[in-house]
Amino acid sequence: MAGSIHIGVGGWTFEPWRGVFYPQGLVQKRELEFASRALTSIEINGTYYSTFKPDSWAKWRDETPDGFVFSVKASRYCTNRKVLADGAESFERFLSQGLTVLGDKLGPINWQFMGTKTFDPEDFEGFLKLLPKEKDGVRLRHALEVRNPTFATEQFYDLARKYGAAIVYAVDDEEPTWPQIDEATADFTYARLMSSREDEPTGMTSSELDAVAQQARGWAGRGDVFAYFISGAKVRNPAAAQALIAKLKD
Repeated sequence: MAGSIHIGVGGWTFEPWRGVFYPQGLVQKRELEFASRALTSIEINGTYYSTFKPDSWAKWRDETPDGFVFSVKASRYCTNRKVLADGAESFERFLSQGLTVLGDKLGPINWQFMGTKTFDPEDFEGFLKLLPKEKDGVRLRHALEVRNPTFATEQFYDLARKYGAAIVYAVDDEEPTWPQIDEATADFTYARLMSSREDEPTGMTSSELDAVAQQARGWAGRGDVFAYFISGAKVRNPAAAQALIAKLKD
């Protein structure tokens, strides 16, 4: 049976979306309510820089409809360190802030690494051992976003597979050195699509979106899919996500 496909953007607070994605005059406190009904998922980015109180997580959970899913970007204090396995305290602080309050609306956690972080098998296995499978009775799914070409190796894929972590499929036309890894290492797929263009009303052409839709259907054959239009022409990303959702309904 095919997995569910969740499509969205990064965050929901972005001033240029007002009057373009968000209706003119919509009050800011209702933007998540609106976005969560136009899209099927959102990647929370603010968690990369800071933590939030359980009340915030509960508010986000309650403002979104059944079936909506949040992915969460992990704290930079967990991933931006020389020895990854030394980050246990940062892991605990990040995972204990209240994200499990989301319950079944909690999607994968995206652990993003800087482009300067190279693949060291021992270092990375030490990191993967710190990733819990669940917390507070809520399942935790982990995705690894690597940005250095040294990760394009079977040894890394095998490690990710051993620990059931997905490798983020990241496409950024402006960063040709980033590895575009499409490997089945977990029971879900996580994609970050950073190729939207401002001169296209839907960020990408219809035929380009058709290709992404075909790719997403293929990924769904191996489990749930979480795909986000991030960066690129950010003002166009909600339109791109909505256009892709529409194509996947065809």
